[in-house]
Amino acid sequence: MFIIIGAIVVIGSVLTGFVLEGGQLLALNQPMEVLIIGGAALGSLLISTPFPVVKTIFKQATGIMGSGYAKKDYLELLVMMFEVFNVARKDGLIGLENHVEHPEESDIFRRYPKFLQNHHAVAFFADSMRVIISGAVQPYDLEDLMDNDIEAMREEELHPSHALNTVADSLPGLGIVAAVLGVVITMAAIDGPPEEIGHNVGAALVGTFLGILGCYGFVGPIAANMKHRVTEDSQYINCIKHALLSFNKGVAGVIAVEFARRTLFADVRPGFLELEEACNASKKK
Repeated sequence: MFIIIGAIVVIGSVLTGFVLEGGQLLALNQPMEVLIIGGAALGSLLISTPFPVVKTIFKQATGIMGSGYAKKDYLELLVMMFEVFNVARKDGLIGLENHVEHPEESDIFRRYPKFLQNHHAVAFFADSMRVIISGAVQPYDLEDLMDNDIEAMREEELHPSHALNTVADSLPGLGIVAAVLGVVITMAAIDGPPEEIGHNVGAALVGTFLGILGCYGFVGPIAANMKHRVTEDSQYINCIKHALLSFNKGVAGVIAVEFARRTLFADVRPGFLELEEACNASKKK
């Protein structure tokens, strides 16, 4: 929602200011300038970026239209892990094997669809729990293992925003390319009527305008938003990490999820009593 509002504010402010200064909106209707700048930007993206990253760019760019993780999502995550830890307390680690081997079939995980939708989080939780069940890794080694996994996932997820940010940086230059081409056309018609020359010069300047506006008004902010979403995803998985580390050290399930709760930012962190009540309610299911 805020992305749409922001886009409306950008476009509305620019066009309103232009009109109030006496500009004519039709003068900005230069589809050939858009073709030159947009086509060149897309081509440079394809040249500089591996195809899997290009696909992820479009996936992440559309994903920012949705909502990120809210407090209720983290509360559900913490309660879900509490339930898993309770199973381990009652049935031993062997009781978790079916849950972690086939997460999509687990009766616990299926009650928390937001968690199951995050394939990275599911894989991270299941793989880390397999290591804990095996008992072959010391706690400090387990932390290194999970840190490496988180860093690899974060680096992979940041590639699209880096690539899109590079495209944003190129847009002002591509706007100048469009403007130069407009000047070439103008010079070819230099002996024409003043109206034609003025139209060609205006079209050339619109190219520069579109390149700069596209960079700082849209593509750059979209890349920044994608980066923020990656940070949110990292926090989600980091929350899982601290719960698993605490569980592996032998603390009670309610304390393990408390360790995880303390890693969350204030705007998405459930209260202590709120988490306690939710954990107690889960025991009655």
